Amino acid sequence: MSGGSGDRAGGRASGGAEGLLDASTDAAAVVTAGGVVVGWTRGAEALLGRSAGEVVGGSAARLVAMPADPARVAGVAERCRAGMGWSGRIRARHRDGRSIDVDLRVSASFRVGQDECFLLSARERRQHWTVDQSVVDGFLTRSPIGMAVMDLDLRYTWLNDTLERLGGVPREQRLGRRLSELLPGLQAETLEGLMRKVLETGVPITDYEYMGWSWADPHRQHAYSTSFFPLVGSDDCVTGLCYMVLDVTERWNARRLLSMVNEAGTSVGTTLDVVRTAQELADFAVPRLADFVIVDLLEPVLSTEGHGAWLTDAGPAPARPVMRRAALRSVREGCPEAVARIGDRVGFLPPPHDMGLLIGGEPILIPVLDPSDGLWMAQEPARAERIREFGLHSLISVPMRARNTALGLTTFIRSLNPVSFQSDDVLLARELVARAALCVDNARRYTREHTAAVTLQRSLLPDVLTGGSALEVASGYLPADPTDGVGGDWFDVIPLSGARVGLVVGDVVGHGITAAATMGRLRTAVQTLADMEMPPDELLAHLDDLVLRLSAERGDDEAARTTAATFLGATCLYAVYDPVTRRCSVARAGHPPPVVVSSDGQVTFPEVCAGPPLGLGGMGFETTEIELAENSLLGLYTDGLVEGTDRDMEQGMTRLGELLAHPEADLRTLCETAVRQLVSVPRPDDVALLLVRTHALGADRVASWEVPVDPAAVADVRARATRQVEAWGLADLVMTTELVVSELVTNAIRYAAPPVRLRLLRDARLTCEVSDASSTAPRLRHARSTDEGGRGLFLVAQLAHRWGARYTAEGKIIWAELELPPPP
Repeated sequence: MSGGSGDRAGGRASGGAEGLLDASTDAAAVVTAGGVVVGWTRGAEALLGRSAGEVVGGSAARLVAMPADPARVAGVAERCRAGMGWSGRIRARHRDGRSIDVDLRVSASFRVGQDECFLLSARERRQHWTVDQSVVDGFLTRSPIGMAVMDLDLRYTWLNDTLERLGGVPREQRLGRRLSELLPGLQAETLEGLMRKVLETGVPITDYEYMGWSWADPHRQHAYSTSFFPLVGSDDCVTGLCYMVLDVTERWNARRLLSMVNEAGTSVGTTLDVVRTAQELADFAVPRLADFVIVDLLEPVLSTEGHGAWLTDAGPAPARPVMRRAALRSVREGCPEAVARIGDRVGFLPPPHDMGLLIGGEPILIPVLDPSDGLWMAQEPARAERIREFGLHSLISVPMRARNTALGLTTFIRSLNPVSFQSDDVLLARELVARAALCVDNARRYTREHTAAVTLQRSLLPDVLTGGSALEVASGYLPADPTDGVGGDWFDVIPLSGARVGLVVGDVVGHGITAAATMGRLRTAVQTLADMEMPPDELLAHLDDLVLRLSAERGDDEAARTTAATFLGATCLYAVYDPVTRRCSVARAGHPPPVVVSSDGQVTFPEVCAGPPLGLGGMGFETTEIELAENSLLGLYTDGLVEGTDRDMEQGMTRLGELLAHPEADLRTLCETAVRQLVSVPRPDDVALLLVRTHALGADRVASWEVPVDPAAVADVRARATRQVEAWGLADLVMTTELVVSELVTNAIRYAAPPVRLRLLRDARLTCEVSDASSTAPRLRHARSTDEGGRGLFLVAQLAHRWGARYTAEGKIIWAELELPPPP
């Protein structure tokens, strides 16, 4: 080491000024007594441009741009070994070759392992500028920051003009007195405690913020930021304390406003319920902002019909709005200040304002409420009385508007809080109401759409289900949690020819009006395809084509592409039960399998081939036939019933089977119990359950005959049929049956292929069926007056309740149903 000019004993800079400078960014190095560098900081690297890898392990002498002075170095080292340290100025060599003047400090010696070491810290020496003392005095006196000097007893010895103005206490009254004696409302004891801590520890305290009162503005709290640091004399003794104070009320209020608005974001609008959102706003604002808050919403906002509000640019509106009290909150239990209660019709607007306030007006601030005001006494006498009774003294009314729509009015009132509302409070109230208004409007829009979707869905589901004499039917339906939207689950029971019954249950992917509307289209399609007597696998194939077509339509719609995915999917299970054969034909498209409970309580899930969901296309479906004993229980359901919170469908199906293993129970009770126990909490998906108990059509209600392919056989078959109808006690239908049988059998013998068979079924109606081996469909003709034939099916259509044809593996069946005569 080489010493330069201006050597100073001890660790204090000349005149004490430099000792106050921050040394946290100084370059630092550790050097052994032999002059070897063993430590090198980033600050040193920045000062001399040399990395630790270049310096550590090398000699410190090559870093000095001065002639060597061994005697002086030895003297400095001896001084540091004595524990006093050394400081001075030297010239160091930068990596690029230039010389740098630096102020160097050398610490007392210490040991690192076996080596004696010294800590060196340096900073580049800068030119010092001097300022005239009058300038310094002017700066301290006129600084925008309040400053004061306190003695060791914390009494004022000096203060500037700014502090005198902030505190509102003249300088003459401050000098020689303590803060707690002058400003008791300014947290004086806490501040004096901080001052004592600084005097004891010597550690400054910076930017301590607090709220307090002052004589300069005794009616309003201000926020202050204060810093304290000790004053040290030439002998290193603390001689006093200096503190600086800055009025940061605006910053404090802005931060408070931002904090409360952010906090309101998590507290207001937690649900899609209009009234709940209004109440959350009132709950949040009391007592943070006001002592009493009321939220009044326009009646259409609370309605689920129509648009639900007035547009703010829709032209003139009524002078007095029709509103309802949506929320109340007070620091007093029971809200005794309120003139109206929640749900009551109100029309309150602060006098002299009219409907224009809600449509386009700004927030209203009334700093001082005067109950004797003539307008209040004339227009709001009941409220004027409450103002007087409960000491309501300040008011803010903020119109609630969102998306160019007027929603209502929120009013904030203070009574126990003695401070009147200020302009800052209006900003906060405006922000809170704006956030709540957006949530209210979202809830209003959602409620309207959800109500429309539920109404649509309910109108599309069957009102009454009947399985005739073949089935006893019960159904259970539970809509999804309203926050998740209406789903697309549906079920249906479709009467078919031959006393058969079609059973269907399906689930459209998605929620909302789109899902409900799609469900309605698919339900209608299933009914149409079922009336065409299609077997389950063919019906699902046609339904799959329909879903593909609907998806393509949505994909072509620009609006749909921007609002929803173009893929439209669904699952479906379709079954046909024949009470004569007691067989059930089932096909499914991505849907859970049916559950069967025998009459003795045995539960099974039949192995029905699982086809793909509807809407994928290109894959086929298969029909599975299962035999059902009489009084068997068949259950069809959607996945929402069995998924549960654990999302384990197999476990849910097991629970469903256990609940249904009571075949002797009432079917409706069994259905309601199963739904209630499996769905104990709201689910994100709809739940549908269709239960049927099967019945067989006994042999005493079925009659069939083989028909020879001979026109002469028609008379014999016709006679047998009429005798059977008479035996069933249906004499009124003898002539009609004779004609229908004659026409159908004659057509089969004339145009179809053998074998030909006639079957009569006595159920809710009398059914005549003629089967043959031909796949040619019959055609209803309108014969001319000159034609000798072609009127057979026309007569059948006129006499029968309905008629049609269905295809079988062996050919086709032509059928006609005749209404039974009313019982006597």
